[in-house]
Amino acid sequence: MKLPKYSISIQSFFIAFIFLLNFSAFAQEQPDKPGASAQELADKLANPVASLISVPLQNNLNYGIGPYNGSKYTINIQPVVPFKLSDNLNLITRYILPVVDQTDITGENTHEFGLSDATVTAFFAPKTKGLILGIGPAFLVPTATEKVLGTEKFGIGPSVLVMHQGKGLSVGFLANQIWSVAGNEDRADVNQFYTQIFMSHSYKSGASLGVNAEITQNWAGNTTMISLNPSIGGITKFGSQVVQFNVQPLIPIVGPHEMRPNWGLRAVVAFVFPG
Repeated sequence: MKLPKYSISIQSFFIAFIFLLNFSAFAQEQPDKPGASAQELADKLANPVASLISVPLQNNLNYGIGPYNGSKYTINIQPVVPFKLSDNLNLITRYILPVVDQTDITGENTHEFGLSDATVTAFFAPKTKGLILGIGPAFLVPTATEKVLGTEKFGIGPSVLVMHQGKGLSVGFLANQIWSVAGNEDRADVNQFYTQIFMSHSYKSGASLGVNAEITQNWAGNTTMISLNPSIGGITKFGSQVVQFNVQPLIPIVGPHEMRPNWGLRAVVAFVFPG
């Protein structure tokens, strides 16, 4: 019997997923972990504009896409770097650089691998407690190494974050709207809205449970994509290196058949550094 072909990256995703499941059990068994500080760190990492340096590696696997039942593996490299502008104002910069490996998406027996377009967001965030606000520009940067993996457009637009955070509970949303302003005139214009609505609860051990909904509206193409993503995570250390991990099933709710996957899975490993 001929086995279906899977890319090396998709196999690696499953290996990473099994590792994370074992890692979650290991993390909860650490007797010397300072519970209060672990929960504080979990709360900070739930806040997209916290003054904290982190480098999340977000692994996404989607399967059953389109008429050819395609698969797509994406690792988003997402460093977050804060800058102190004054005693009461921070600038939080967030970068997303996707690396994509996909099969049977653009046609039967096709394969593409490379960088997709990068997104850079800068939030001006006043130091507050309780209600947290952030606002600033978002940029689309055409870094794709293959035509089908990017837009060949440079884009810009506003981004906003509104959230409420108390000890152990984070609720809010972030959103951006990007329009293309330059690039290849033969490619379609970009006019896209994205929002993520999220809620998470942390525990003294540093473990967390949550759920988020991601909505992408392509105004130019008149398409809507919505997924619902429950999550479980935790915090531990490798030596002196603080690491957060998170596993999420990706449940597609709305989307055109040629774009919506049948199912998906996300595993995130975030390296945390002192600011």
